[in-house]
Order: sequence, then C-alpha cells, then structure tokens
Amino acid sequence: MYTENQQLYIAHCDNGPIYMAGKMANRHGLIAGATGTGKTITLQVLAESFSQAGVPCFMADMKGDLSGISQAGKMSSFIEKRLPEFFPVENAEGDSSQRSTFNSQLFSGCPTRFFDVFGEQGHPLRATISDMGPQLLARLLGLNETQTGILNIVFKIADDRGLLLIDMKDLRLMLDYVAKNAKEFTTTYGTVSSVSVGAIQRALLALEAEGGDLFFGEPSFNVFDFLQTEGGRGVMNVLAADKLMLNPKLYSTFLLWLLSELYTQLPEVGDLPLPKLIFFFDEAHMLFKDTSKALVDKIEQVIRLVRSKGVGVYFITQSPDDIPDAIAGQLGNRVLHGLRAYTPKEQKAVKAAAQTFRANPNFNTETAILELGTGEALVSFLDEKGAPSIVERAKILFPLSQIGAITDDQRRDLIRKSRIYGVYDKSFDRESAYEVLVAQQKQEEKRLQKEAEEEEKRKAKEAKEKERARSTSSRSTTTTRKKKSAGAKALEKTLNTTATTIGRNLGNSIVRSILGSIFKKK
Repeated sequence: MYTENQQLYIAHCDNGPIYMAGKMANRHGLIAGATGTGKTITLQVLAESFSQAGVPCFMADMKGDLSGISQAGKMSSFIEKRLPEFFPVENAEGDSSQRSTFNSQLFSGCPTRFFDVFGEQGHPLRATISDMGPQLLARLLGLNETQTGILNIVFKIADDRGLLLIDMKDLRLMLDYVAKNAKEFTTTYGTVSSVSVGAIQRALLALEAEGGDLFFGEPSFNVFDFLQTEGGRGVMNVLAADKLMLNPKLYSTFLLWLLSELYTQLPEVGDLPLPKLIFFFDEAHMLFKDTSKALVDKIEQVIRLVRSKGVGVYFITQSPDDIPDAIAGQLGNRVLHGLRAYTPKEQKAVKAAAQTFRANPNFNTETAILELGTGEALVSFLDEKGAPSIVERAKILFPLSQIGAITDDQRRDLIRKSRIYGVYDKSFDRESAYEVLVAQQKQEEKRLQKEAEEEEKRKAKEAKEKERARSTSSRSTTTTRKKKSAGAKALEKTLNTTATTIGRNLGNSIVRSILGSIFKKK
C-alpha cells in the first residue's frame, strides 16, 4: 500500500537507492541521452514504478519495444549479476527454490492497453476537427500565417452557424462554402482569399494521402479512459507509433492535442500524494521543430498549468537542448544518460546540460556525462520540499517487465480483453457541416431550378401574349383593309353612277340643244 509520502525506487548509486518523491512526480521531468544509452529502459522503469503505485501512464511506442511492459520479465545473466546491488542480498541468495520464488515475485507485467491512430495495432484514437482546433490543425498542415488566419475564419463561421466540423469532408466542404460566399463574409470576418483556401485544400489532400484522415472522426477519444487502474495498479496506455512516426508532424501534433485535452478536460486537483497520470512525450524534439513562437508559448503555458490537474509530463529526447529554456526550466526530475561531444556544438551542449544539475562535489558533472556507460545516468529528483537534489551518478533499475516486443497474438489477446474493447472500434458519421451544407446546396439548386422554370414559363407566356397581340393587330389591319376596299368600291360605284347620270343628262341637254337649234332653223 502506497502512503502519502510514497517514494518510487528508480536507481542506485554509491550512496544507496535513489527515490523519486511521489508528490513531486507531477513537477514534470526529462529523460535525455544519445541513441543506445538506455533512455527506453529508463522510461520503462519509471512507468513500472508509477504503475505499481497506482498511477496510470501514457507512452508512445516507437519500435514496439514498450509493448513488453504488459508481460512479466525474466531473469538473465545481466540481471542476476546486478540483482544484489538493487535488492537486499538475503532476498537474492539461498537455494534454487528460494531464488525461483523470489524471481516469480520480483518480475511482473503491468495492466496494458494498446492504441493506434490507424486502428491496426490497438484501439483507434480519433478526434474531431473541432476538437483539434485551428491552431493545431494549421501546424499539422504546415500553413503559413495568412492561411492560418483563413482557417480561423472558417472555424469561426462554422461556430457562428452551428456547423459541426467532425471529419475532413466537413472541413473541405466548409472551405469551399466560405470561398464561394467570400463577399458575404468579408465585412464581418475579413478577406477570404481563394488562393489561400486552395492551398489549405491541397494540404488536406496531402494529409489524407498519408492516412491522416483516419485520425479525424467519431467517436472522439475520451481522455478519462487513460485514467484507469486494474487491481490497484495503474494502466499503461501504449500508443503504437511506428507508422505514425513516418509523419513527424502528425505524431507530435497528435500528442500535443492529447496533452491539451487533458488540460482542458481534467478538473483542478492541486497537490496530490501521487499524480493522476504520467504523460511520456518521446522524441520530444519533434514537438518544437518548425513550431511558431506563439505555439511554443502555448505549449509552455499548458505544461506549466497541467500539473495542477494532476498530470506529470516527461520529455524523452537525445539532448537537453532540444527543449526550449522556458519549458526546460519546469522539468524538475531529470535523468541524463551519456552524451556525445565530437563537435564544438555538441561540447557546448554537454556543458549546458551539466549546468542544469545541482553540482556534486565528488565528481565533475561535465566529465561524467561523457563517461557514462549504457544503463548509467546522472540522476536528480526533486526532494519533498521541491528543491532539486544533488546530482548522483547512478545505475538505473532494471525493468521487472519484459524487455522487448510482444507477439502479434499476445497483442490481439490483450486488445480483446480490454475494458474499452468495442468502444472506439467502429466509427459513425452523424449530421455535421457536410450534411447540412449539402442539404443547403440541394435546396439552393431546387430554388434556382424553380426560378429557372418560372422564368421559362414567364418568357413563354410573354411570347404567347406577343404572338396574340401580333395576331390581333393583323386581323384588325385586314378588317380595316376590307372595310376600306368595300367603301372604295361603293364610292367608285356611286361616282360611276353619278358620272353616268351626269353624262347622260349632259348628253341629253346637248342633244336637246342641238336638235332645238335645228328645228328652230327650219
């Protein structure tokens, strides 16, 4: 049973065992050292100690080696040689049956759950686009400042209109929607450049081609599932990262998202006898490479404040100078394995690393860093009052769980037996921005089609009216012409009759006049 002043056994030096104070474990830490110096073993030893104390851990497994933490270790000639140094001699001596009993009690695995962003070697881990947020998504996509600004606008418009951004098709269609209606949004949200939108769309396609789209969707992961114990021991949450590491930005952004979710979701707990969770951030240099100062400042803030949520963060990297000073200053528990110093830059890094420790008068820290063998390290933990202890040159405890990877059958068996088996394995797609915008587009298409049909009907009606008007005008003209023709004929007849009458009377007058003259002459 672990007490309020729990001490975690981590290493052994000439002065005896070296313990980490449980209540100082959430003050964060650093495990550094060149390749092959024993960083992974140190991580495993620390995780085992936390698990035994009932503290769950999260860790990324780069090569599959950490999966062995789920199985009990076994004696080897190397461990047997070092056993008396780490454990009381009387427990390691005696006849073979006593040693066998001691060994069976000594070695043990930890309750373990496996996760995988791609869903191949563990329970799937997903987040929604909205969960990720524009800042982390911009980092993941490698966007510049202008493109990041556009992405912020898109997220803001989606929020204001109640449009959920869950997966990549939601974001793609949302980008298209904003670009097509850019004039509508310019006054309220700012200028939206179609060129920048196009660049974001191309970045999304590139991420999708690398399998990054599998990360986005539902069900979104609940970080409280990391905070589990089994049989009084903390569960080891192991993320398969061998494939994920092929995309360093996806790896580091994903871990940063998890850390941000822990900070956002967990309640304030203040100082606890033991942390609620230990978060191991392996290959930490990837987190800070090509990262804007604004985001580094945000990370520094999260690291500083997340310890009040009961979370301890331990960075694992090759050199201490991979960590920005503002963050490195918060890492109170330090294990430094050997460094290499073949160049002036490396020598400068060694000197800087030595200066981060509280000096030990018994040896030169800078020289010791270059002399450390595999499994050896300079160790300094915070004491009960929060002050760094004097650095010690020590040997790290050997793991009590299996060193190296487990088999595929063992992994599948553990996945099936997990309490969260089936919770995240099947994705679903509820109504979100994509479905809403598609429905709006269909409604708009129907509206436009209806307007086009009405316009067509209107034009047809106008054409008919014009045709009717032309026809009426034509008939009127014909009638007029007919009336005019009849009148003309009547007039002509009248004129002809009149002319005939006039001619006849005139003729008669002339005849009478002529005849009268003749008769008068006679």
